Amino acid sequence: MSSAARTTEPLTLAVLISGSGRTLTNLIDLAADGELPVDIRLVISSSVSAGGLKFAEAAGIPTRIIRREDFTPDNAGTQSFGGAIFSACREADVAYVAMAGFLKFAPVPEDFVGRVVNIHPALIPAFSGAGMYGERVHQAAIDAGVKVSGCTVHFVDNEYDHGPIIWQQPVPVFDDDTPDTLAKRIFEVEKEAHPHVLRMLATGRIRLEGNRVKMLKPQRTERPRTASYPID
Repeated sequence: MSSAARTTEPLTLAVLISGSGRTLTNLIDLAADGELPVDIRLVISSSVSAGGLKFAEAAGIPTRIIRREDFTPDNAGTQSFGGAIFSACREADVAYVAMAGFLKFAPVPEDFVGRVVNIHPALIPAFSGAGMYGERVHQAAIDAGVKVSGCTVHFVDNEYDHGPIIWQQPVPVFDDDTPDTLAKRIFEVEKEAHPHVLRMLATGRIRLEGNRVKMLKPQRTERPRTASYPID
C-alpha cells in the first residue's frame, strides 16, 4: 500500500460505463488493494447488458441502469438523459464522476463542470469526436500513419471527447500493428493514467483555470509507471 493511499481522504466517485467494465474493474481492484484513494459509491450503466455491472455488484457497489433509448431521440431527450444521470450522481453525493468506456452523450450540468473526467484511447485532439470509439480510433491512427498514439484523460464538457486535458501518455505505433494490438498496448497505459489522475484529484493537485489544467507540485515524486517499448 502506498503512503498516498493510506493518508489521503478517499475521493467519492460515480463511474459511468457502457460495456465490459475493464476500466471499472481496474479502479475497483486498485481501491481494494489500498493503491487508489477512491470510494466508488455508484456505477451507472447505459446498457442492461454491460459486463461491468456484475463487477460492481460483486464489489458491493450500488448500480443504476439509465438507457438513452428510454428518452425521446431529440435534444430534449438528450437533456433529460443527462439530467437523470447527474441526478443519480447528486443522490449518491459524489465529488467526481469518472467516465470509463461510457459511449453515450450526457450533457454536463453547471454544478458538475470540472467534476467529470473521461479517458479516451488517443492523444486528443487527434482521432476523437463523435463516432470515434473502440476499434475505429485505432484504425484511424494506423490509417493516418502516425508513429505515436496513446491515451488522454480530460475534463468533460458538452462536446464529444473535448474539454481541458489533464494527462496524456504516449504509446508507439508499430508498422505491423492492427487495431487490436494497438488497442491492447494503449489499454495498458490507460490502466496507469486514469488512476494517476484520480490520485491527483484526491490529493488536490489539479487546478482547472479556464480551459487549462495546472498541476500542483507533489509532496513527493508521484509518477505513473510508464511502459517502455523498443522503437527499432
